[in-house]
Amino acid sequence: MFMHHKKLQYTVRVSKPNPQLSTLMLEQFGGPQGELAAAMRYFTQGIAELDPGRKDLLMDIATEELSHLEVIGNIVCMLNTGVKGAISEGIDDAEELREISKDGDSYIQAALYGGGAGLINSSGQTWTSAYVDTIGEPTADLRSNIAAEARAKIIYERIINMCDDPDVRDALGFLMTREIAHQKSFEKALYSIANNFPPGKLPGNPNFTSKFFNHSQGEGDERGPWNSGEFEFISDVKELQAMDGGSGLPSVKLTKNDQKQLSATAVRGASDAHSNPLTGAELGMGLTAPVNGDSKAKSKPKK
Repeated sequence: MFMHHKKLQYTVRVSKPNPQLSTLMLEQFGGPQGELAAAMRYFTQGIAELDPGRKDLLMDIATEELSHLEVIGNIVCMLNTGVKGAISEGIDDAEELREISKDGDSYIQAALYGGGAGLINSSGQTWTSAYVDTIGEPTADLRSNIAAEARAKIIYERIINMCDDPDVRDALGFLMTREIAHQKSFEKALYSIANNFPPGKLPGNPNFTSKFFNHSQGEGDERGPWNSGEFEFISDVKELQAMDGGSGLPSVKLTKNDQKQLSATAVRGASDAHSNPLTGAELGMGLTAPVNGDSKAKSKPKK
């Protein structure tokens, strides 16, 4: 059961209406790194979680993300207070219309959503459940959550840097800080799982888990903790091929009937490597078919 408290988690103040800034705020309302995506990600994980501690954590943070969605939504609507009345009652001032529609997609927001907060990002792309990448394995989902909180924090940073309203910056600073807190909680939850790496149950083939393949070779090759120490660094091209010790060529076992049909198909569609067929492009150039096996097409004689 959910209950809504009419007070926001953080007091929202806006110095003055700014429809262009409101469009930018939509990135954290209906964007891939936004609050709705985060809430749905953690709810879907929490509902399926078997561990009571992680379930409680996920449901707490999922609910808080909805409160953040409310904060962002209020910022969007408050920045659009002037637009809402103008759109609803009719715009008579051409200068006001230009002010609404300049610098971005704010006119779309005004026309489609009446100055409200639509579930779109700053470019007008509608929200989609594809943003929710829950896979149902805590050791994988928690790592995804950590990355999601980091991405959201960076988006908030970028918006803050582009925002000239000190009151809005204050609220955004709170939301950005909560991303840090959530990231820490998810990391603690991940590392409280004794067997958290590799994700899942199967351990992987030990012959390959500590090898680093130098597939991108040339100027700029670097060595560091990501490819040294416990890693066996493999740079020889011959060693990079057919790591299983086989031929490296694909093969499939077929029944006699399948093999017969496949052979017939191959014969029917075989290429004649010794032919030199005239193409449509050559006809368009005024060329004729090769003569006496000559590999070059001849030009048509001019009349």
